[in-house]
Amino acid sequence: MIPASWKQPRPRFAHRGQRLLGPVQLAKRQLTLATHRIYALPVVVLMPHSACNCRCVMCDIWLANRNKRELSRDDLAPHLSSLRRLGAKHVVLSGGEALMHSSLWTLCDLLREAGVARITLLSTGLLLERRAVEVVRRCDEVTVSLDGSRPVHDRIRNIPNAYDRLAAGVLALRALAPDFRVTARSVIQQQNYLDLPNIVEAAKALGLDQISFLAVDVSSTAFNRPQGWAPERVAQVALAPDDVARFAQIVDETITRYPEEFASGFVAESPARLRRLPRYFAALNGEGEFPQNTCNAPWVSTVIEADGTVRPCFFHRSLGNIRDRPLDEILNGPDAIAFRRRLDVRRDPICQKCVCTLYLGPRAG
Repeated sequence: MIPASWKQPRPRFAHRGQRLLGPVQLAKRQLTLATHRIYALPVVVLMPHSACNCRCVMCDIWLANRNKRELSRDDLAPHLSSLRRLGAKHVVLSGGEALMHSSLWTLCDLLREAGVARITLLSTGLLLERRAVEVVRRCDEVTVSLDGSRPVHDRIRNIPNAYDRLAAGVLALRALAPDFRVTARSVIQQQNYLDLPNIVEAAKALGLDQISFLAVDVSSTAFNRPQGWAPERVAQVALAPDDVARFAQIVDETITRYPEEFASGFVAESPARLRRLPRYFAALNGEGEFPQNTCNAPWVSTVIEADGTVRPCFFHRSLGNIRDRPLDEILNGPDAIAFRRRLDVRRDPICQKCVCTLYLGPRAG
């Protein structure tokens, strides 16, 4: 998923790597929006490894562990020229768990060769302590998954001592580089919505720079569930109507309790944005409409999966595979251009239910 700092830039909480586009890059961005042909690709989400070292109740990626796939140097190297031509500057290493990759640092070195200025690692945190030296050396920031206070986090992750291993990993990064940026994201669902204020406290106790929240995705075919979830599985993870009412109260209580954390940007979402979460779950229950999403991900980013599949975002259909043809040819092929031209984010049923939007403003790079 996309780090919250890229979804909702907040200037008063800027961090290294943020910049404004120059006139040439800005012109390319505008040309892309006008023609639906990609001239500038600021963000690439790379999924180096298909497996995961957690067993989370709200995700099926770990079920792919028996058929592990990973992007190799030979997979990525032919596309460095495409990344240069498209001006890719930010790469998110998503997953699966990227730190399970057999040669992740080789991929990072290739990305630097292609001119990538900023690499963000998304991680469960279980391997951070062991890989801390290389993480600090090869990446610019880390976003960890944080599901709640210690017992809640461990229960959701289905891994013994997951919280303590995450804490040890953050501590190891800080020991090597005190200013290294470490943020967290929390996926809200049935097992942790009551723990919302404790998640904020946990983020503070861990010494993180920021915490962001998003609703659990129960409606898409992403994350290793090509057939989607049956209603029974959705009911186990999403919030029931009574839960939604209680969650709305907890959100308001959290906003009242942490005014400084919201004002400073420590909590990535504004109070208004956080209040969208109960509305989202209510809409899943047929009570009202989904909050309106603003997203330009298919025009400013792409997702490359561990098997080489290229998508406009996590949730929409494949556009091709980098093992078959160059990345820029995939993104600017007739099928991809037609997809972007037809896509109306505010009316598309996939976009309407999306929990992880990306919006880069007209000058954000």
